[in-house]
Amino acid sequence: MNPFDSTGCNYRQIFTVVPTPTRQGHGHPSLWIKSPVALAGWQFPHSVDFVTLSPQWLDELRARTLLSAVISPSVKLIRAGREWKACCPFHNEKTPSFTINDEKGFYHCFGCGAHGDAIRFLTDARGLPFMDAVKELAGKAGLDVPDPEPGARERAERTASLTDVMASCQKWFAEQLAGIEGAEAREYLKRRGIDPKTVDRFGIGLAPEGRAKLKSALTSIGEDKLVETGMLIRTDEGETYDRFRGRLMIPIRDARGRVIAFGGRILGSGEPKYLNSPDTPLFDKGRTLYNIDRASPASRQAKRLLVVEGYMDVIALDRAGIAEAVAPNGTAVTEAQLERMWRLDPNPILCFDGDRAGQTAAIRAASRALPFLAPERTLRFVELPAGQDPDDLVRSGGPEAMEALLSQPEPLVDRLWRHERDAQPLTTPEARAGLRQRLIEHSNAIRDQALGRLYRDDWLRRFHDEMGPPRQQSPQRPFAPRGGFGNQRGRFQPPKPPAGAAARAIASGSLDATLARALILGFVNFPQALEHHTEQLAALPIADQGLARVRERLVDTAYTGEMLDREALATILAASGAAADLERARRTGTMAFSFTRSDAAPDRAVRDLGTAIDALMADGEIGAALQAATERLKEGQEDAFEEQRRLLFAREEIKERLASLAGSE
Repeated sequence: MNPFDSTGCNYRQIFTVVPTPTRQGHGHPSLWIKSPVALAGWQFPHSVDFVTLSPQWLDELRARTLLSAVISPSVKLIRAGREWKACCPFHNEKTPSFTINDEKGFYHCFGCGAHGDAIRFLTDARGLPFMDAVKELAGKAGLDVPDPEPGARERAERTASLTDVMASCQKWFAEQLAGIEGAEAREYLKRRGIDPKTVDRFGIGLAPEGRAKLKSALTSIGEDKLVETGMLIRTDEGETYDRFRGRLMIPIRDARGRVIAFGGRILGSGEPKYLNSPDTPLFDKGRTLYNIDRASPASRQAKRLLVVEGYMDVIALDRAGIAEAVAPNGTAVTEAQLERMWRLDPNPILCFDGDRAGQTAAIRAASRALPFLAPERTLRFVELPAGQDPDDLVRSGGPEAMEALLSQPEPLVDRLWRHERDAQPLTTPEARAGLRQRLIEHSNAIRDQALGRLYRDDWLRRFHDEMGPPRQQSPQRPFAPRGGFGNQRGRFQPPKPPAGAAARAIASGSLDATLARALILGFVNFPQALEHHTEQLAALPIADQGLARVRERLVDTAYTGEMLDREALATILAASGAAADLERARRTGTMAFSFTRSDAAPDRAVRDLGTAIDALMADGEIGAALQAATERLKEGQEDAFEEQRRLLFAREEIKERLASLAGSE
């Protein structure tokens, strides 16, 4: 039995197979868990670096594990001969297509293709980290997991001991909420619409007022462990006292459902409104998501994951029947939390509050996600009404109001564009150049170069559509090679003539001769591009007189309404005497853009040609802004230097963009 591939669980992506010497000098392949930092999609305790799991040990674990017993708590099983059948836990269905074969030790769904063994089921269906799944199965099978390194067993026992401490604290908090001192907290929960069943489901409790009530109640545990778990604070003088006082206590659990920390919400007036446990051996707030234990299976059923700002938002959505929600623990979304989200859903939806702080947090998360974007993972966004959070929306409009918003999430590319566009008035060249520069910086942050290029192309297209010269013709009208551009009489309807000197002043200075030849050849090879770029072509300052004559003939032809297919254009150029100038340009040589090749794919060539000329026009606008900044600098305005530096950087970006277009061939 192949321990790596037989169940569809590709452990080679998770482990390195290395020969481990034995006493006889021979070796057998073993599995070494790589550093958790390098494992983006798998979560391990941050204290564990290496674990050796041999194929023989994994085979023994599978042999001792009855797969149907692992799966039966999650779905109702029906005996079907030597196998079991069930409705798939990974997608909604009414007719069972999910089969379990205990003899072979794997499951398979003929509906959605889910396939794996007991370990895969626990990681996928319950969201357990890989080693937690292994340990849970090994515990039930009576197998000892090999020690990762000396001292690992002691650390594991210490961790288990600390989780017992946290469980005792949670139980005591729950008792206080139900007792005499919990009257005010129960009234608060009632006002928030949180019923007793929800309180029990989330394990909510109360930390009563008093500096030593928890400390006195749990004296049997010992102060050292309570300090280590963050439940007590120890002063420099050695005195200890309760960290949480007069607060509603919300347990934070790990993926296995064990309490590892608390979030405390103050009941009366005072600050901070929320107080979280500090980082401890159990809890790393930057790597943990609130409600991960319950949201993991729910997200697989719902086929989505929601990310909200706070604990109460998660609880409110759960009351509304939306259980697939998680929240960061009072911090901005971190890279580790993003990886945890993407493991559950490649396209999680961020649903932050509608106030300024909430939207700032959403943009911060979008920016932080950029380096890690890939074709299979991104973020989506839902913007709540101003001043409302998910709890407000659900209470005022019911689950339907929330679902209406969730049905139309905004892609990350749209959300960042909208944010940057609306960040400040775009009434000056400097402001528009700043917008363009910010968009380029965002796209450069994406490590996947192909994806980053697509983001940049998309944003720059939007930028030039909104900020560039107005285009007179609809971009949807298809090019008709010998029948004109689709007007009622079958003739090309020319754009309005350019604004003469004013338009040409947009791109000051002389255009590089090699680049000028490339652009002219591009419009000759693909004259359909003239429909949308005639004015820009007319505005380019071309120093070479021969190229300028070809350019003038191209522009004149577009304005007079002549047919603009390649063959007819060649005839017009020959008749005007410009053919010799064009032939001279071809012999001189040019840059290797897609549009300089007549056999290139027309769609790509026209797109690249438009991108190139748009970039040059933007360079002209940046040049004008740079000149203005220089004049301001001469006048002694201090902010002009930074503006000048930023514009120079933007100009370099344009050069790099043109180089990348040429390099793509």
